[in-house]
Amino acid sequence: MAEKLKIRPYARLLTMLGDQLIKNELIALVELIKNSYDADASWVKVSFVDFGPDYALTSSSKIIIEDDGCGMNEDILRRHWLNPATPDKLKMKAVSPKTQKGRILQGEKGIGRFAIFKLGKKITITTRRRLQDDAGRFVDAGEGIENILTYDFTGYDDDFLSENGKERDLFLEELTVDLAQREPEAIVDKDIKLGTTQVFKRKPFGTIIEITGLKTKWTTDRVNRIQKNIGKMQPIFSSKETADFTVWIYKDNTLVESNDSYIKELRNCLENKSVLKVTNGRFLSPSNEIIFDLDGRPVHLDFNDQDIRGLTQFKKFKELEARGETVDCGSFRFEFYIFDFNVDSENPSKYFLSRDEKITIKEHRIYLYRDNVRVMPYGDPEDDWLRIDMARGTVRADEYLSNDQVVGCVYISQKENPNLRDKTNREGLIEEGRALEDFIGVLQLILRYLRKKPFAQYLIDKKRKKEIDLIKRGRPLELIESAKKQYKNDTRVIEFLNTFEHSYSKEKRTLEDRIQKTENLAAVGLSIETATHDVMLLIGKATEQLTSLVKELMLGGEIDRESLISRITLAQGSLSMVQSQMKDVQLLFPSTKSRTKSINVRTIIEKVHNLYKRAFSEDDITVEYNVTARPLIVKTTDAVLLQVFINLFDNALYWLKTVNTDRKILITIDGDQQRLIFSDSGPGVKPDDADYIFEAFYSGKGEEGRGLGLYIASQLLDRYDYTITLAEFSKDHILKGANFILEFIREVENGRW
Repeated sequence: MAEKLKIRPYARLLTMLGDQLIKNELIALVELIKNSYDADASWVKVSFVDFGPDYALTSSSKIIIEDDGCGMNEDILRRHWLNPATPDKLKMKAVSPKTQKGRILQGEKGIGRFAIFKLGKKITITTRRRLQDDAGRFVDAGEGIENILTYDFTGYDDDFLSENGKERDLFLEELTVDLAQREPEAIVDKDIKLGTTQVFKRKPFGTIIEITGLKTKWTTDRVNRIQKNIGKMQPIFSSKETADFTVWIYKDNTLVESNDSYIKELRNCLENKSVLKVTNGRFLSPSNEIIFDLDGRPVHLDFNDQDIRGLTQFKKFKELEARGETVDCGSFRFEFYIFDFNVDSENPSKYFLSRDEKITIKEHRIYLYRDNVRVMPYGDPEDDWLRIDMARGTVRADEYLSNDQVVGCVYISQKENPNLRDKTNREGLIEEGRALEDFIGVLQLILRYLRKKPFAQYLIDKKRKKEIDLIKRGRPLELIESAKKQYKNDTRVIEFLNTFEHSYSKEKRTLEDRIQKTENLAAVGLSIETATHDVMLLIGKATEQLTSLVKELMLGGEIDRESLISRITLAQGSLSMVQSQMKDVQLLFPSTKSRTKSINVRTIIEKVHNLYKRAFSEDDITVEYNVTARPLIVKTTDAVLLQVFINLFDNALYWLKTVNTDRKILITIDGDQQRLIFSDSGPGVKPDDADYIFEAFYSGKGEEGRGLGLYIASQLLDRYDYTITLAEFSKDHILKGANFILEFIREVENGRW
């Protein structure tokens, strides 16, 4: 017969639950303060008593934590407080998760109270229970008894391996705690000072925890950091005047003044120095909607929006869709304030940040709050819980918003986000299942969208303003000419200016030449990428045909002349098509770019169309032409037109694949007016993208877009005084999607246009 054994934890389990499990004294204090919050306290007073200068420990040093919460009676102390992992709060949450004040209960694991052993070895808890009426609601009176619970572990070593210097096996059940009762004398109606001038009448209920035998070496800096972090327990963007829960820190009878100035400084930065303000943000599950106000303007996105689907971070959600699964984190709220640390100090805008303002901003990150109580350590400067620094380290850093340029708050709740739960050690959320990964993934999507689109638009506007300012100040050559006039009688100055002008002009020509070469080569990769698939198929077919033929010839049998000619002809046809494709691509290379000539635009378009025939066939895209009797002839190079139309076809292919309706491209060629309209039936260009699509590195395709296609097309055409624009008037909107207008100046022939 099997023997029944009982599990007997060693006493050192207390060390693991308190001293080792809890990272530092800040988290330990926060756990005790959260207990006061759950007890509906309106205030908590933390007093450092009998410490020396700079909080040096003395023989009588102690920490006292006092509140006016609902307190505990003998039954609660016996049945719940003294029993590790008590399910008391967990059961209360299941019935009613809110306290009488409407707060959402924070604790549930029943071990947070053991954080107290991170602070000291002797703990005295004096507590007086608040009375309840027949309906179970608390009233403004206390029970007639104070309960005093005392843990005294000063006789044990830190690991509970020895008692009074003697080593022995010590089990948890052997640790004893003293419980006494008395007439109320500590928690009674008496004056208590909170703040510099406020004196309150203490209510006849609450809890006082006195900790001696202190373990931690305290310093002024450490206490100040704790005070600042305790100030962030509730949302940093909320008004302190409306808070119903305050924490005060004292050294003996002197208030440790809170450095609240950083709050005013931060709010000033948020309101006046942030380049983007994202407020009233909501992620709605399971509809996957992302809603927020951007600088007061409403934005509504969802997982079907190409601005979201085009981001690299969306890959994991595509995989969820393919498996028929939904996002597991639940709905949540958010708000972000984004700053620009690179505003030029020589030409500062309203977004310019002083050194002190930068320091203030960098002290904050993106905080996480559950039911308005902070989840630590998220939001600390050294914490990268959203893996932003990781992404910046593995991809180009300027592709992402940096951790220190975003200050924000994300708000979750136990009701909306039951799968997002605290770790036992109170350092972040449990990495279990998909909930946390989905949560971080959605936030990464939102932040990536903000960088890829609104912040990119801000940078473009900033660049445009800088260029205008430079023009206002005068161009370099104009400044040189002005200086020549001013110093025309000074031979040495004129000689220097002439040398400088020559050097500047030479460098300018070199840079312009390099820019042109870069722009010329920019579309080569795209065209080869487009042609490669077809070329490899054709080469593969030809190779397969010739390999089979060689094998048969090596067998030495009789040769069927007709069959041989037929099979060689097939291979020849495949290679001929490869040659044709590569001839078109070759036109893009620098060696062929210098020849300007009169070109029939339709001929070039058909060459590009040929590159895309397979892709268009696979995606059911039709291409139609509407052409005037007079051909559209322009003077330029094959390469310029090839690059322009490769980009237009490539963009159309991308966007048409995002719609399920009729997929069509219509090219209207007007030789009489020397213009062309390239239209498609895709989703069209979003209004907020319209002013930016011809800027370098700006793309509406998310991560898949290089942001160079339309910019290069515009730059190449501009060399010949040709233009490409987005259709502005309704008469030019041929199809419902994107409509691009290309206008070419008409050449004069024999005195006539």
